[in-house]
Amino acid sequence: MKLKEDLNPLLLLLFHLMVWIYTFITFLPSYVLSWERAKRAKARSVLGRPEGPYRAVSATKRLLTSLHPGVDTLDKMFEYAATKFPHRDCLGTREVICEEDERQSNGKVFKKVKSNAESVVTEAVVLGEYRWLSYKEVLTAASQLGSGLASLGQRPKNNIAMFCETRAEWIIAAQACFMYNFRLVTLYSTLGGPAIAHGLNETQVTHVITSRELLETRLKAILIEVPRLQHIIVVDNTPTSWPGFPRGISVHNMAAVEKLGAKPENVKNNDKTKPLPSDIAVIMYTSGSTGIPKGVMISHSNIIAGITGMAERIPNLCEEDTYIGYLPLAHVLELSAELVCVSHGCRIGYSSPQTLADQSTKIKKGSKGDTSVLQPTLMAAVPEIMDRIYKNVMTKVEEMNCVQRTLFILAYNYKLEQLAKGYSTPLCDKLVFKKVRSLLGGQTRVLLSGGAPLSAATQRFMNVCFCCPVGQGYGLTETCGAGTISELWDYSTGRVGGPLVCCEIKLKDWVEGGYRSTDKPHPRGEILVGGPNVTMGYYKNEAKNHEDFLVDENGQRWFCTGDIGEFQEDGCLKIIDRKKDLVKLQAGEYVSLGKVEAMLKNCSLVDNICAYANSDETYVIGFVVPNQKQLLTLADQYGIRGSLEDLCNNKAMEELVLKIITEAALAAQLERFEMPRKIRLSPDPWTPETGLVTDAFKLKRKELKTHYQDDIERMYGGK
Repeated sequence: MKLKEDLNPLLLLLFHLMVWIYTFITFLPSYVLSWERAKRAKARSVLGRPEGPYRAVSATKRLLTSLHPGVDTLDKMFEYAATKFPHRDCLGTREVICEEDERQSNGKVFKKVKSNAESVVTEAVVLGEYRWLSYKEVLTAASQLGSGLASLGQRPKNNIAMFCETRAEWIIAAQACFMYNFRLVTLYSTLGGPAIAHGLNETQVTHVITSRELLETRLKAILIEVPRLQHIIVVDNTPTSWPGFPRGISVHNMAAVEKLGAKPENVKNNDKTKPLPSDIAVIMYTSGSTGIPKGVMISHSNIIAGITGMAERIPNLCEEDTYIGYLPLAHVLELSAELVCVSHGCRIGYSSPQTLADQSTKIKKGSKGDTSVLQPTLMAAVPEIMDRIYKNVMTKVEEMNCVQRTLFILAYNYKLEQLAKGYSTPLCDKLVFKKVRSLLGGQTRVLLSGGAPLSAATQRFMNVCFCCPVGQGYGLTETCGAGTISELWDYSTGRVGGPLVCCEIKLKDWVEGGYRSTDKPHPRGEILVGGPNVTMGYYKNEAKNHEDFLVDENGQRWFCTGDIGEFQEDGCLKIIDRKKDLVKLQAGEYVSLGKVEAMLKNCSLVDNICAYANSDETYVIGFVVPNQKQLLTLADQYGIRGSLEDLCNNKAMEELVLKIITEAALAAQLERFEMPRKIRLSPDPWTPETGLVTDAFKLKRKELKTHYQDDIERMYGGK
């Protein structure tokens, strides 16, 4: 969708002429190449059937299982990288210079910091430069930590838990576990007490690795519920003594455990038990978006296959690249992305959503956020974060003076046209979009989106304004995050690309939902992913394994995703629905809640939305987190006064917002029965800490339903 133009036709013609001449002269060769690549088939059905299976064109004869010959386990992969790039930077953390209190407009005091290794949830920061560990130093630290853990009684093929924020120590500890064949149990740092206790007890861990913050605020309170726990390893260096813990539980600093492991007698006694490719590397607990978190058993060979497929879609990936790590490492997208980078000798600088950019909440005004300092070339993001960037920038555009806004809109629409043809726009990039691009450091060349569907409007915006391709991917924990990634020169929207070279995809008819492989113009059905990246199943959950995993006559594992997709002529997959999101209304119409939410999130007034429908009712309702600035502006226009909470509880405001949402729904061509008829405005944002969304910002529908139960009864009861 173009931005609205109200411009002098002569000026418009002059602008197009100038830019076209410059780009034509400078980039003529790339026009031909990019146009040819855009037309190329991405995948094909290997049996010629509409249901598939579909494979990448380069993998029709054989699926790829590894990046390098003989490198078939994760310990070998890191040793390969450390041998090839011993002195290159590997893991980087910013130094915390100072912390300051900053008083907000509402009177609340908010601590602002200047940065270092420690992730402190309650503080905000001004940060220093990145401090780096080389590949050789990380290998040494991991080896010593693994030896130290063995000295504390951790045994090969036994489980050890990681309950920690994303930071360098997370990867060092993970590599230690891979080297000594300890099964790494990963838990999201935002999980509540019952979910943490469930994961620790189900896996029967005796050792857990965590941070000081999480130990004090979450883990300590549930220790009495985890009777088998004996050792807690804290990744922070301070404090060095830990009084007040239950009898039988020892608390150690990670540095002390490394020192213990480095002792000659322990190095000699703690011989590494090398893992086999078929051994479990990770038991990754899901975020629990559909209920109690499930532990997914992932072998070394599963992860190696998955990152092999992902790496193939990132052109010119090499040791010169810099990746910024800030998403949860307990999420398969972030762990896979970082392991892809490690396998190619890239450096990884750590960040957090609160310190990512200059304008982030924990960065002191006037100081630099992490992207400005690190200037990453590679970055992964979930749609929620990109949606926020999109809305913030477009709000700034609305506030520009007439000349600035005119230039931006001209350049935006012109570049949109050129990208659709497969062309570049170097002049627009330099003159107009350079400032926007600097929000991510100015050097980003690949942006990978995953975790949830990315709206077409946000994808176009990121492609245009950040001057780098957005590779939209599709994968699940059960497939090691690997499934599809769009090729970086494919600027079409709403699609997730063709299958990766490590897997194949087929469609299974879902008759109840009306999706069949014989549908025209494109075959449709439930997406099944097969290949060496498909995991070993759920930990201690045979019933669910039989339900979600299949093994075919050739011995290949398949995962039934529950997502509905369609394959297009060029072999690209499009996600069109989800089984669990489909609700049948009383009159018989099927409503895809995910589709409704994706369309309405493009509305500038909506920061987040959850559509809800009851099969006993005739209409859809919605819970809406409004954009605070837009809501206040709307209230001002109609002379409605009050705090954000007052406005959200105001019946007149509810009706005004509903009217705007309905207009957005009509513009998005939703059917009348798909449009929310009533809404509830929420003054509080949905964050992982509230328990209403996962760490990847996926909606937790069950929790949202419970949270808004009174409002559901009101909206359906006509009160």
